[in-house]
Amino acid sequence: MDAIFSGIALILFLLLLFKLFSSVNTKKTKGVPPPSPPSLPFIGHLHLFKKPLHHTLSKLSSRYGPLLLLHFGSRRVLVVTSHTLAVECFTKNDLAFASRPRLASGRFLTYGYTTIGFSPYGPHWRSLRRIVAHELFSSGRLQSLADTRAAELKCLLRQLFQERTDKHVFTRVELRPKLFELILNVLMMSIANKRYCGEEKSGRFFDIVRGTFTFSGTSNLRDFLPILRMFDFIGTRKRLTWLESEWESNLQGLIDEQRMLDRDESKKTMIGVMLSLQEEDPEQYTDRFIKALFLSLIMAGTDTSTATLEWAMSLLLNHPETLVKAREELDEQIKHGRLIEENDLPKLPYLQGIINEAMRLHPATPLLLPHESIQDCELNGFHVEQGTILLVNAYAMQRDPEMWGPNANEFKPERYQEISTDLSKMMMPFGMGRRRCPGETLAAKLMGLALGALIQCFEWERVGKEMVDMEEALGMSMPKAKPLVALYKPRPTMIDVLSAI
Repeated sequence: MDAIFSGIALILFLLLLFKLFSSVNTKKTKGVPPPSPPSLPFIGHLHLFKKPLHHTLSKLSSRYGPLLLLHFGSRRVLVVTSHTLAVECFTKNDLAFASRPRLASGRFLTYGYTTIGFSPYGPHWRSLRRIVAHELFSSGRLQSLADTRAAELKCLLRQLFQERTDKHVFTRVELRPKLFELILNVLMMSIANKRYCGEEKSGRFFDIVRGTFTFSGTSNLRDFLPILRMFDFIGTRKRLTWLESEWESNLQGLIDEQRMLDRDESKKTMIGVMLSLQEEDPEQYTDRFIKALFLSLIMAGTDTSTATLEWAMSLLLNHPETLVKAREELDEQIKHGRLIEENDLPKLPYLQGIINEAMRLHPATPLLLPHESIQDCELNGFHVEQGTILLVNAYAMQRDPEMWGPNANEFKPERYQEISTDLSKMMMPFGMGRRRCPGETLAAKLMGLALGALIQCFEWERVGKEMVDMEEALGMSMPKAKPLVALYKPRPTMIDVLSAI
């Protein structure tokens, strides 16, 4: 027995020597690495982390600087908390950081790393990006689906109007499921001409999307400590397998339904467009290819937009004076007793300022999606090795007093009108560079339309005198920990409009 322990101790000692030698050799031959706190063998800096991860990384960066090299187990992770350095990553070094890391959990939720969000940089990703840009999210297609967005918005408003207890009394509502159903139906009508009505159906989809985001990103220790994958202590693998099965069942069902439609009818949907391409090139555009594409669109489109709208409404309820200003702007720009339309959005800068502030203070993906370097590069005079994961702490950057002033943590939509600089360009809620979210235009239209309509059509109040709880939930995205419950009633000037919807 003593001999066995002695052998293990010798192996560990040799491994430590090898690591030390490799580190010294790297510094001599490859340049100076970014600053890094002291780490432990094998686990690296994982012992420092507490969830939510973006808060831990913010504290570390405040101590060690805006460029920080960490080790998540055996993986090198570069953390950037400076807007200037982040821009350099996605401009000068955009190609170097164009790929995505292959994290163990992601295999279950990305069709083997083939979705547009998590596909490594290469021909497959370029093919996906081309299809999304030219076939699915082109300006022409987005314009052709404007009526769909308007119809789904009216459906939400009609539902809220009909569910009120009395037109003169405030009614209690939990907004998250309502907002999620709106976003989901806009996407699903565009993708497959299909609606999910009722809390049971849309709620099941919400559980799938939310569960997927919980296990995505870089906050899952299972992805960096192999021993946690060997022993499924808390049922993570079981949950991942269930999510994988649910996505497969739902997406394959949508494809099969579209195949049963008339050719001309099917071409009106995004899946129909993909099935037409499949007929031309069945080896390239397989069912798996199509499912991977739409998994990304549904995931990215629903959870992030829902979270942003819920944060925005929470901020407005905690700042009723801002809600009054937004309503005054809407009343001034939209007259003659009609509902807000997409063409009105450019005339509503204060409304856009509210959405910008919600995305700034509560970004839907506080660390963006992780990138990975496909080649060595230089960043701010430091050497970054190939295979390094890049995390951009958008949450910390967008609250940086050096950029946003001493009131950086305050909700202030006026800031976008008071300064000549376009502050929205100092944020990156949709990422930046070649991996920037292709659905940004659709999200902006939908969020502006939805938030504007809720403010225009209803009066809103908090439940009780206490401020709305602004605690954050865990996972790659950052929704509210506690769903927003609010009080509402129709505005007297909008009752006729709502009655006619």
